[in-house]
Amino acid sequence: MTAAIVPEAAGKPRRGAARPTPELPPRPSTLPDAGAMMESLPIPVLMLDRRHCIRYANGAAEPFFGMSKSQLRLLRLADLVPLDHPLFQLLEHVRAHGVTIVEHELMLEGPRLSRQGITVQGTLVNDESEFVLLTLHDASAARALDRQLTFRNAARSVSGMAAILAHEVKNPLSGIRGAAQLLEGTVAEPDRELAVLIREEADRIRALVERMEMFNEKPIDRRPVNIHRVLEHVRMLAQQGFAARIRFVEQYDPSLPPVWGNRDQLVQVLLNLVKNAAEAITGEDGSGGGGEITLGTAYHNSVRLAVKGSDQRMHLPLLVTVRDSGPGISESIRPHLFEPFLTTKVSGSGLGLALAAKIVGDHGGLIEIDSHPGRTEVRLHLPVLVEDSGQP
Repeated sequence: MTAAIVPEAAGKPRRGAARPTPELPPRPSTLPDAGAMMESLPIPVLMLDRRHCIRYANGAAEPFFGMSKSQLRLLRLADLVPLDHPLFQLLEHVRAHGVTIVEHELMLEGPRLSRQGITVQGTLVNDESEFVLLTLHDASAARALDRQLTFRNAARSVSGMAAILAHEVKNPLSGIRGAAQLLEGTVAEPDRELAVLIREEADRIRALVERMEMFNEKPIDRRPVNIHRVLEHVRMLAQQGFAARIRFVEQYDPSLPPVWGNRDQLVQVLLNLVKNAAEAITGEDGSGGGGEITLGTAYHNSVRLAVKGSDQRMHLPLLVTVRDSGPGISESIRPHLFEPFLTTKVSGSGLGLALAAKIVGDHGGLIEIDSHPGRTEVRLHLPVLVEDSGQP
């Protein structure tokens, strides 16, 4: 009997047969050159020669250093940081040993630059080259966001406390104040002073409770706000009162788009920040003077944050700064600046900066403070609302 030959199914390889190699997409005929790849990097890159002259800077270096690539190529590293800065040791070590070195949490301070918490990586371009590539990573936005979340949690704890105080304290406090006021007109002179003391203390406690009520989680009414008009209003109020003897400097970018926010709350935040700056210069009693407060605005590309419960994203390119020439903030309290009830003022309640952090957080923004002797700068990163279509 002859065995029948059964043909194999079409397209099905025989067992043990080699499978066909899938076709790969054709390789590009030319690869981008090194310069084009450097320009596409989102992090600042510098190339320095043995004399520490800047021979190359990419596009991301321009906003980082606040100057153009052509300007940077005219500088030496010593024009940006002091000669005893750790960057010089890093460069010498890279050249001497031919290794890649990473330094974390560096402070870049000089006449043209003020940056903190920078991670710098240095490496030789190749084994025989005299050039060293420096890449600079600024994680300040991520750290500011982490601190902002901490501040918001602290503000929520104050919000809950405020609700309890409003319910449990304000009503009996009103009764105490009313009774003290009645006693003022019926008791003898020695006792009248005690009645006045009770009334004044009741007023002080009530004012504190009302201030804490501002931490309540209420939705804010937002619309486009001209931040320069807000700053001008704040400056005029300050110069007519607590900052009458202080010089103001305005460094504004007139091309800024409107802030997406609440005008009254932005006035409240900025007025509080300017008052803090003025008191840092003159002291709480206003006896000092001769200092300077700089109000500034700029457009900086920053982080985009997702809005919880929405498909929208918040863009934070609007930078507002309040800088003073006061003595600076003590290093021991800098990590706790936005915590409720923390204050170094004799008459302070410790709620001003905590409230500022809450209001800025309610706007979807970020607040951060950079301080050292002779210079304290508060930076507000404020939003423009961007829909999925990309339109503001």
